[in-house]
Amino acid sequence: MSEAVSELNAAMTEVIAFKVHDDEYCVDIMSVREIRGWTPATRIPHAPPYVRGVINLRGAVLPIIDLAARFGFDTTETSERNVIIVAQIDGQLFGLLVDAVSDIMSITADDLQPTPNIGSEQARTFIKNVIAREEQMIRFIDLKQILPQQMANVA
Repeated sequence: MSEAVSELNAAMTEVIAFKVHDDEYCVDIMSVREIRGWTPATRIPHAPPYVRGVINLRGAVLPIIDLAARFGFDTTETSERNVIIVAQIDGQLFGLLVDAVSDIMSITADDLQPTPNIGSEQARTFIKNVIAREEQMIRFIDLKQILPQQMANVA
């Protein structure tokens, strides 16, 4: 294998793309532990509205975050078509409720565009980059910002 090919492979990152309310988002595949079908969550009193509750994942209590609600959209109307992306950041395991997983893509640093300054610092908090692919714009999520502050402090 040539040195140029090795450098190119080292610079590539794989991401999992998914839909939330007809919008495309992605996360680094290295943060994803598994993808599973929707399981109804047990609600937790006084949890933020975007925390759907918890599920039992092979004996572990897994909090489920509704990404639509976390981003300020309407909460997700769940059905058997929804998916939970189980992710881990800094030792904290959690689930992301999304509409569907759409693709696994390889990207390079050149594919990443800065998040536009749209006057909303909160939008830039969740979205660290934008990937322009053909006729779609895919938002690259900063998973560390998705967790409620209390959960992030525990991790």
